[in-house]
Amino acid sequence: MQTFSIRPFEPPVDAAALRKEVRAFLSKHQPKADAASRANSWAVADADFTKALAKAGYVGMIWPRKYGGGARHPLERYIVLEELLAAGAPVGMHWIADRQGGPLLLRYGTEGQRAEFLPRMAAGELYTCIGMSEPGSGSDLASVRTRGRRTPEGWRISGQKVWTTNAHNAHYMIALVRTGEDSQRQEGLTQFLIDLKAPGVSVRPIIDLVGGHDFNEVFLDDVLVPDSLRVGDDGAGWKQVTAELSLERSGPERYLSSLSLLLEFIRISGPSPASAAAALIGQLTAELWTLRQMSRSTAAKLASGEDPALDAAIVKDLGNSFEQALPRLVQAASDVDLAADSDFARALAFLLQVSPSFSLRGGTREILRGIIARGLGLR
Repeated sequence: MQTFSIRPFEPPVDAAALRKEVRAFLSKHQPKADAASRANSWAVADADFTKALAKAGYVGMIWPRKYGGGARHPLERYIVLEELLAAGAPVGMHWIADRQGGPLLLRYGTEGQRAEFLPRMAAGELYTCIGMSEPGSGSDLASVRTRGRRTPEGWRISGQKVWTTNAHNAHYMIALVRTGEDSQRQEGLTQFLIDLKAPGVSVRPIIDLVGGHDFNEVFLDDVLVPDSLRVGDDGAGWKQVTAELSLERSGPERYLSSLSLLLEFIRISGPSPASAAAALIGQLTAELWTLRQMSRSTAAKLASGEDPALDAAIVKDLGNSFEQALPRLVQAASDVDLAADSDFARALAFLLQVSPSFSLRGGTREILRGIIARGLGLR
């Protein structure tokens, strides 16, 4: 039976110095925002902030220099991400390109794709989204029905994607498409870069409970995609996607989305909190610290070239449970008017409404627990 083992997090640099450097950048460039705006900050898009971040070398920072990257160590990047998310910086515009789009092209893309896309991603000028989930199949990627048909001009792609984060800002969608005729489940899947301005592409917003716009539906109606935008081999999509998902599921964004509320709760509780508040702060801090160790361990395994898919699924499932439970626990332990004009009330009201969606991102709880069960030999 495979179990979760902890790998030491040992960045090759002075972590304290790097954190100080990032905090200096944030003090100069981070837009002023209240606690509600700082919550779930990796879904908040700000093109100006992304360009400033890129200019400072914090986008594409582990990519080779010839593609505009910084050639730094993956654990240095992890430290930078922790600082950005803990501060609630608006990193949503470039988040997916930096986390998944660029690494996917480095691993499976052609030299032409790397030369064309990576420098613009690293400059904070080109954004991507991920087209995986579909109506009727949700996060079960083996049920993808969007189809690609090879023609003399390229590929003709038709279908629908849903819950596509940031598609309304992105230039390209990295889409998982079924190209194998009569293929079933994991077979016959291929990844493509789809220009979201191409004829036949429609992006429609999904507005959430608080009026926010993170998710979208993307309709593909006989969209012509040149073969030069196919990523990897025809039919190799399943292997590529599952490797990519480990990057998506295990980062600090999986336990820091509700951090601004915890910080506000600590602030209003003061230096001598009531016993119930003190107990809850202790409980949440212990859980947060444990999740951090698990996430950092998974990052260390990824940095060493492993693909810790089971570890990543556990981090995401537990991290989402923590992020979703935190607002309810804080509400139960505080006597707050959610309509009050305070940072604490606004952050709590916001997260009570949006946190149920956190488990949709990167694979639903049911999918993750299936992966975990297989890893533990239970199915």
